[in-house]
Amino acid sequence: MRLSRAIAALTVAGLAAGCGAGEAASAGGTPQTGGTIIYGHVQEPPCIFGGWIQQAYISRQVLDNLVTLADDDTVKPWLATAWTVSPDGLKYTFTLKDGVKFTDGTPVDAAAVAWNFDYWENKGGNGTAKVSIDPYYKAAKAIDPAHVEISLNKPYPPFLTLITQGYFGIQSPTAFQSRTEKENCEKPIGSGGFVVKEWKHGEEVVLAKNPAYTSWPATAKHQGPAIVDEVRWKFVADPVARYASLSTGESHVVYEVPTVNWKDAQSRYQTIRYITPGKPVSFYINTKAGPFTDKLVRQAFAYGADRKAAVEAGFHGVIPYEGNPAVSQATPGYDAEVAKAYAYDPVKAGQLLDQAGWTTRNAAGTRTKNGTPLTIRLVYGAAFIFTQEGATVLQVLQEQWKQIGFDVKLVPATQAELWGGKYSDPSTYDATPSYWTSPSSAILWIVWRPSVTDNPNFNNRSFFNNETLSQTIQQANTEPDTAKANALYGQAQKIIQDDAAGIGLYTQNSTYAVAPNLKDVWLEKSQGEPVFSDAYFTK
Repeated sequence: MRLSRAIAALTVAGLAAGCGAGEAASAGGTPQTGGTIIYGHVQEPPCIFGGWIQQAYISRQVLDNLVTLADDDTVKPWLATAWTVSPDGLKYTFTLKDGVKFTDGTPVDAAAVAWNFDYWENKGGNGTAKVSIDPYYKAAKAIDPAHVEISLNKPYPPFLTLITQGYFGIQSPTAFQSRTEKENCEKPIGSGGFVVKEWKHGEEVVLAKNPAYTSWPATAKHQGPAIVDEVRWKFVADPVARYASLSTGESHVVYEVPTVNWKDAQSRYQTIRYITPGKPVSFYINTKAGPFTDKLVRQAFAYGADRKAAVEAGFHGVIPYEGNPAVSQATPGYDAEVAKAYAYDPVKAGQLLDQAGWTTRNAAGTRTKNGTPLTIRLVYGAAFIFTQEGATVLQVLQEQWKQIGFDVKLVPATQAELWGGKYSDPSTYDATPSYWTSPSSAILWIVWRPSVTDNPNFNNRSFFNNETLSQTIQQANTEPDTAKANALYGQAQKIIQDDAAGIGLYTQNSTYAVAPNLKDVWLEKSQGEPVFSDAYFTK
């Protein structure tokens, strides 16, 4: 979701590449109340809450969490004013703010919080919330209206950090159980700074100020309801049109600034660049079927293209190269040494392919073995994981791999195809790049846990079942000493890298440009969601 401390210090949520949101607030002008923020986003989610980062971006405006993550990676109060952890690490007891209500008028009490945890874990309410706390979560119960107890099966120190993510926004059980699935999808009821006024599908979601808002997080920049009246959350897929909308006044904030325009944005607007913690954009390498079942071929693939140069050129130096395939450089527990492996070495790549028996070439220059060409099907999410700039990077790498004898077929896949299971079977691809946001190295358990018949792990897209890796991650997840846990997470990253079960590419980034007269737009630290409840215009 990392070189390590130096880069992390420069890219934490809310720190602008041009000037920070906090710095911008003191940049002059007379503060105004009211007004409408027009925000240009990229993708439209299927629902306003759920387990996709694009859903977390918007649900953060409507749903409050128990806790929030501060810029220094400490967990701070939100709906919970305080919490205690039992000596054995198995019970977390949260004290809730008094008098907070959902926008349907029902109380945000312990029973409501317990219902949400049960909904995520046992009723399929949010797959990302579920896997973030599996298999450690056991149960949630209300002790009394003001106190909720979360029980775990075994100690899990990352638990508090993980529940700061937007996936853990608290909804009204009363509203959820009394309304249709469509109503809940389009207008979830929370206690947040905004309510969903209208969803114009294919165009925008209109968020209206919640005038009764009392439950801002400890990280908020002001106390009280939102300062603006409304946010119009527009979906503008075209990057050129989205960025241009700032100069025409059609928007006040835009997401995912094209990197070719980044220097221009820095000179004209407030800019924010956030490196997402978790798994970076890296290649899952199919270790179960096809040519990559041979470790030598996987390693040759890693050595065989100048991934660093391609990323730096393709993204104009804005988005950092990430050589660590398992954990992004913004994640606590990141091992910078692991990222140095497999520097571009086409000679070494050729030697490894020779050693693996791919010694001859056909007329097209593709290496062959027993008459079979070394063809790699690289399936990627077009226009929703990879922008056009990202797709260009893949095309550059494709040409470099060709020089050493790989015939890489780039297969663009739609969101529906990838999520619908078209490429879930190991027979359907050889490599696929993706990312997963998470504020903890515990992400390793989600995406690298072994997949077995009675407990499949569909997030392990490399089909890499390594028991030593499994045991190492589990030890790290339960280790109370942070330094020892990070050392174990580092060992896990090294196992993945040494085996070339994944190959690094670049960090997932959130970049924003903000109009000069809009102040105090900031990003939630755990995932980089924009926060608009503190923002205001100046005259």
